[in-house]
Amino acid sequence: MKKRLYLGVDVGSVSTNLVVINEQGDVLEKLYLRSEGNPIKSVQKGLAHLGETIAKHTLLGVGVTGSGRQLIGRILGADLVKNEITAHGMAGLFTDPTVKTIIEIGGQDSKLILVRQGTVVDFAMNTVCAAGTGSFLDQQAGRLNISIGDFGAIALRSKYPVRIAGRCSVFAESDMIHKQQMGYPLEDIVAGLCEALVRNYLNNVGKGKEILPTALFQGGVAANAGIKAAFEKELGFAVKVPEHFEVMGALGAALLVRESKMENGEETSFRGLRLCEAEIAIDSFTCSDCPNHCEVVTVLIGQERISGWGDRCGKWQHLAKEATG
Repeated sequence: MKKRLYLGVDVGSVSTNLVVINEQGDVLEKLYLRSEGNPIKSVQKGLAHLGETIAKHTLLGVGVTGSGRQLIGRILGADLVKNEITAHGMAGLFTDPTVKTIIEIGGQDSKLILVRQGTVVDFAMNTVCAAGTGSFLDQQAGRLNISIGDFGAIALRSKYPVRIAGRCSVFAESDMIHKQQMGYPLEDIVAGLCEALVRNYLNNVGKGKEILPTALFQGGVAANAGIKAAFEKELGFAVKVPEHFEVMGALGAALLVRESKMENGEETSFRGLRLCEAEIAIDSFTCSDCPNHCEVVTVLIGQERISGWGDRCGKWQHLAKEATG
């Protein structure tokens, strides 16, 4: 019997995540892929991996979120394109309807989402300082010559975490090196780095925000038990890590498109699994049709120009609507 499915895609600077859900919202398949500077290839790789499941059943809709949502949304022929706050909020509420705070830390940015009575009421983002993100931990793990996968377990062994300056990634690294040279144990330094990241997050992203339980910890960094413990120490209450913490943005996109399709019943505009093998290129040119001389960016699938943006008049954006029907 064919299942009715929905696909959610979250395109970030570090990872590209895909989630397939059924009509009840159950996660049937999920993928967490490194973007490696080429989100288009990552999405193609993800579609190829999920192709067998999608081909067997009926795909009713595709939702896209993340920093690369506009580009990937147009390439896929997405039915819904939403920002990360909406997607993470939707996934958090679906996972735990009692949630009041969503902490999301990814590779290059971090977010705080406040939920009250089932509605997102406030949020904050940090896209400037790396000291509050996963890339900061990756860099320091490399400097300490340990696997990022072991980072949390090492931190939990610490009894006396070293206080490390965490307001800036440069200062934090200098302070960490100084503590190494003074002979502090590795586990105390690692725990200190976890606490520094949490302080940075709370002092910047969480500044002036009322952080209440139930709190969910989402994003790839939620895999780090040391960071979770540091949050619980600073906040004074338990922080929950959802089952699908690493792909909550993609889950939220899938849930949002499911909700949209159930309301309007329109057919999906998804371009299909042919995208797995298609030659996809980004092209740019200066449109000389009027004195504005807009710099237009377009997407080509094979020889077909399917989307464009950057124009003031909407001519090339109109092309995207025609291409997706």
